[in-house]
Amino acid sequence: MDKEIAKLLIAEYQQKAVEVSFQKRQYIIDDKLNYVFVGLRRVGKSYLMFQQIRYLLDAGHSKDEILYFNFEDDRIPSLGTEDLDRIKICYEEMFDCKPIFFLDEIQTVDRWEKFARRLADQGYRVYVTGSNAKMLSSEIATTLGGRYIIQNVYPYSFQEYLTSLGIDITDRNFTYRYHAEIGKAYENYFRFGGLPEMIQITDKRAWLSSLYQKIFFGDLTTRYQVRNVFALRVLIRKLAESVKQPTSFNRLGNVVSSSGKKISTDTVIDYLSYLKESWFIFPVENICAKLAEKEANKKYYFIDNGILNLFLVDPLTSLLENQVAIQLRRLYGDDIYFYSHGIEVDFYIPELQLALQVCYSLQGVESLKREINALLKMSKRIDVKRWIIITKDEEDNISEQGINIEVIPAWKWLC
Repeated sequence: MDKEIAKLLIAEYQQKAVEVSFQKRQYIIDDKLNYVFVGLRRVGKSYLMFQQIRYLLDAGHSKDEILYFNFEDDRIPSLGTEDLDRIKICYEEMFDCKPIFFLDEIQTVDRWEKFARRLADQGYRVYVTGSNAKMLSSEIATTLGGRYIIQNVYPYSFQEYLTSLGIDITDRNFTYRYHAEIGKAYENYFRFGGLPEMIQITDKRAWLSSLYQKIFFGDLTTRYQVRNVFALRVLIRKLAESVKQPTSFNRLGNVVSSSGKKISTDTVIDYLSYLKESWFIFPVENICAKLAEKEANKKYYFIDNGILNLFLVDPLTSLLENQVAIQLRRLYGDDIYFYSHGIEVDFYIPELQLALQVCYSLQGVESLKREINALLKMSKRIDVKRWIIITKDEEDNISEQGINIEVIPAWKWLC
């Protein structure tokens, strides 16, 4: 990259970075640490960088200290490692202060992690974003280990979604004051997900479909050189249909193969790995299963309800459970499980000894009995201190055999 172009871009990016407007996200960033922000495309990683830039400026840092660079700018030709040093040299020729690096979508540059480690070793403060968890591969983790904090970035929580619509969630009576607005917002959030740009989009389904195509061809088939594209498409559809049920590698392989394209169990495992690395899905294990079954028989959830909804014909129950899974993942990371041992309970959080069932509606004696009995049987086999049933709209408290089961509508639980 030519030095004059690099300097022009440094100045342009710096101005944009300090002027851009954004909604504050619910993340706490320590300004004494280096970070790698990872997550799905369009989830708001760059804007989390802009939030940190604003924080630093408000804390007394100079605009000249900000070295923001977007490596996905279509004006930039393909870059090599030497270009990363050139960007640093160009900045030093322009300014007399030590830069704080904000390197956006840097995964497009091969061996970027070597450069990032060297900056950290030299005492620079560095923030990095990337669109896929390939940035967390064993090689990169080894290179950056101990020098960077990995910050997972998720779609908007429902609280963030409401804030973006101008609803003041700091008002302790906001659920009453904005009751009608919250109901309408929740329906959109439930069906179309929480990707930040989605709020301003009129044709939400078309936008989500376009994003899915970018992820499918950009983050999956091209990056991982997938040859059996048809099989990967069928696998994604099957995962969407099975989002509430544990699914084995063998079963997935058989379903995909029956569609006309043979696929081995090893290939299924590879494809699932690609989907996880691209932040498309995340797995949940059975807490009471043996190791082999834990690995081979998981539930798979989609990182955003809007993307999942592209593949569903009768979406309501699947979207509700997927929405709960996303929120639990946001709050507790990998420390979420389901329980399956004769009966099944949708989620269990060991840290809180919390058991959650998800049921779209408890109307009808059989539905109510099924959900309560599962929680009661589980509580006799594993430590549980709190029992919750999350529904679409219903609210109640149920006392049964000495335990109290809270029935909470999803919108309120998310708030």
